[in-house]
Amino acid sequence: MKLLNRSALSVKPTQAFVDWVNSLEPTVGEDDLTLADVDSESTVYLIPEMDTPEALAAYVRERHLDILENELRAWEEDTRQWPDRLDWALFERFVVVEHSYLALDLEDDEPIEISDIDDELLLETDED
Repeated sequence: MKLLNRSALSVKPTQAFVDWVNSLEPTVGEDDLTLADVDSESTVYLIPEMDTPEALAAYVRERHLDILENELRAWEEDTRQWPDRLDWALFERFVVVEHSYLALDLEDDEPIEISDIDDELLLETDED
């Protein structure tokens, strides 16, 4: 086990986010996603080590648009379908953020690989 020099944010969708996802392709009743359906759909972001609540709040506030855009893109690539105004208020309505001070890597055998996210590559892979 290795201690990483990072803290972590777990970002989970709220009911407002699920309502937005459901609005993308309107369905009737049973076909709609529920919050329970996406409850395990959290994203973990590794962030610099944060040792005070004030530092964490400032960091999240600084990076909230990056996080929000990533969460929206996970469900809809077409930015024209996104909410008109991406701001702090939408971030607070759409996601819940949980902080972990420590990030541990349980995998002893394989080193962590780092890759930049390439949207064009992801789109090509989806079409194959």
